[in-house]
Amino acid sequence: MAATAWGGRGFRYSLYGALFAAALVYPFVFRQPFPQDLAIKIFLFGGLASAWNVLGGFTGQVSLGNAIFFGVGAYAAAVVQTQWGWTPWAGVLLGMAAAVGIGVLIGYPCFRLKGHYFAMATLVIGEVVSTLFMNWKWVGGAIGVYIPIRDDTWKYYQFGTTKLPYYYVMLAFLVSALVLSAALLRSRMGFYFRAIREDQDAARSLGVPARRYKLAAMGISAALTSVGGSLYAQYVLFIDPHSVFPMMLSIQVVLIAILGGVGTLWGAVVGAVILIPLSEFTRIYIGGTGSGLDLIAYGLLIVVISVIQPRGILGFFRKAGAA
Repeated sequence: MAATAWGGRGFRYSLYGALFAAALVYPFVFRQPFPQDLAIKIFLFGGLASAWNVLGGFTGQVSLGNAIFFGVGAYAAAVVQTQWGWTPWAGVLLGMAAAVGIGVLIGYPCFRLKGHYFAMATLVIGEVVSTLFMNWKWVGGAIGVYIPIRDDTWKYYQFGTTKLPYYYVMLAFLVSALVLSAALLRSRMGFYFRAIREDQDAARSLGVPARRYKLAAMGISAALTSVGGSLYAQYVLFIDPHSVFPMMLSIQVVLIAILGGVGTLWGAVVGAVILIPLSEFTRIYIGGTGSGLDLIAYGLLIVVISVIQPRGILGFFRKAGAA
């Protein structure tokens, strides 16, 4: 029995190592800008979906407002440079602190709501925050913020001649999100999260302080999401409310997690590997027709997977393993 368990665990670790090694050598095999940019977006959205999964998957609190934290992180990295001349890495820390504070302010009253009421509340708050930034002149208002271009340097995290630094930093972001998620799943906090997801009233009856742990999940999710926003701002060097607070970003992150397998460790990665390339290729090849075929193809896959396997792509593998 022990040998079998170790064999299964050893196979998983070998698979993880092979995937990580493949990710490390990928940019040296695919040297063109587009495949590297595509991988960067997969890492970004995989990390964002993992961050959402802490709250929506592990704890069962389906939020449609994670674009709030993404935008806060993006603006923190941009503003500390344009207004104060600081390094964007200080903006990453500032964005994390601000996102956690905002997440607690949102979660404390909204966690009184359940189910779709909570989801709708976060969606509305996201639109309110976007409107506030649209009219906040100190951060550029509707015009947005242009991050000044500097020489290639890690201090300001700008590299105009290569995408490799962006690639590996975004890979580190995804790996960090996965490692944190794995640690949470094995921790007492993770068990409390899942108890709240399965039956909040029963968890409370057993002494689990549900609101405290939901706020903790919100804070972790917000901090991770804000890091993704900060890294994105440095990658594109221009942000505005439309690009970093869009409702579609919140929805896309949720769809990625659901498609891959909500509440699982690798579901966010699987969903990102499928949906991000699909979104990019349909946009490139049929999006320019103006007929909306790219959005139809994008949505059709999600509908088909949801109907056939509501537990996401990883649900197929679980079913095969059970058989």
